[in-house]
Amino acid sequence: MTVKVGDRIPSVTLPSQVGDEVTQVDIAQRIAGKKAVIFGMPGAYTSTCSAAHLPSLIRTADGFRAKGVEDLIVVVVNDVRVTEHWGRTSGATDAGITLLADWQSELTKALGLEFSVPAIGFKDRMQRVAMYCEDGVVKVLQKEETTGACDLTSGETLLEAI
Repeated sequence: MTVKVGDRIPSVTLPSQVGDEVTQVDIAQRIAGKKAVIFGMPGAYTSTCSAAHLPSLIRTADGFRAKGVEDLIVVVVNDVRVTEHWGRTSGATDAGITLLADWQSELTKALGLEFSVPAIGFKDRMQRVAMYCEDGVVKVLQKEETTGACDLTSGETLLEAI
């Protein structure tokens, strides 16, 4: 089953690293009682994620906060070390964005958003999505329809939708 508007974000625990500290984050608990945005991306350092998707969230972070969004989260299918490095070097961590490493695709599969491209080594990666949630319930869901695009799921597009 693929996630849809009105669904609750499932309870899945994912690692996050800031500096040398690795913490385990239950995403459902993390966003309970809050307004949050969750951006799902296929992987750190991939071309569209690095050149368009993550930068769009960094650019709009203050705009989301101005609308009362308390938590800005990016989920990528990578290990926690790669995820931490990407967050730090991209400026996402400094922008107050939390990066979660869905290294076993647990959240990705629970949301029904996995895809694979064996020819390039992608297995069970997360489709490009942008979600706005209130108290853990998806209120706005945008999925990219074109491979390599970041139009429907950009920070700007989600910000306009809420």
